[in-house]
Amino acid sequence: MIGSIQKSWVIDNTGSQLTIKEFLQKKQGFSRRLLTAMKKEGGKFLINERDRYITESLKLDDKLTVIFPDEAAGSIEATEMDLSIVYEDEDHLLLNKPAGQACLPGMNDRHYSLANGIQNYYNASGHPATVHIVTRLDKDTSGLVLVAKNRYAHALLSEAQKKNQIHRNYVAMITGEITPAIGTIQAPIARKQTSIIEREVNWEKGKQAITHYKIQSIFSEASLLHIQLETGRTHQIRVHFSHLGHSLLGDDLYGGRTDVIQRQALHCRAIEWTHPFEHKKMRFECERPLDITACIEKLN
Repeated sequence: MIGSIQKSWVIDNTGSQLTIKEFLQKKQGFSRRLLTAMKKEGGKFLINERDRYITESLKLDDKLTVIFPDEAAGSIEATEMDLSIVYEDEDHLLLNKPAGQACLPGMNDRHYSLANGIQNYYNASGHPATVHIVTRLDKDTSGLVLVAKNRYAHALLSEAQKKNQIHRNYVAMITGEITPAIGTIQAPIARKQTSIIEREVNWEKGKQAITHYKIQSIFSEASLLHIQLETGRTHQIRVHFSHLGHSLLGDDLYGGRTDVIQRQALHCRAIEWTHPFEHKKMRFECERPLDITACIEKLN
């Protein structure tokens, strides 16, 4: 079991008399699916360093250790590449993704996505897990991407994301000057019926989408915004501002001008979440990329 992913807890009054299964489900956020995978794939449950069945009861001050089975890499091929790692611990990997790189392999690119590079990084370090990307970005959006380094952390972080407990801040360049200068866009988003890629505001079929923004700088024909998402719909920022007549610069899919930047001027600059095991606030930022800085200089 050397190198295996494991977690341990010392049982207090709230956990004593519970079975291992009850403790993990009720107190530690284990899903039925994860427990089933543990059973089928050779996971282990130890009380005070001795193997136990999941139906065993826990006592005060027992040490429960869960040893997770190694995860299969699946269909993601490992590709050697330089990763811009902002932060890493045994449960998280935070990366600064460049524009032009997809987060996951696609039909037209099976080898050079961010996930391919992460899988290679795991293989090189002997980390026994596959790639679990928590916060994805569009191919041509740059910035911070949060990755869970095991499926247990992924389950907890995904649940936090559903509850809007992972906060992402973006910078964006939009066409014109939006009013008011500080505001919230609430407009439901759905896939456009005539496209497999485009999304649109659709008041009948769309899912709830909420975007908060604040103008940081105003130029002659554009504005620099700071944006925080309350929901995470596909293309949400791009669709919302296009719908209001303020398409992102460089975003040719949604009507943005492409003479000052060659991709949508959108960058995830900061992310904040609560560590799922240490329960402390985690916040990280990254610098604005050179092409957005150059775009600002052109407009000044």
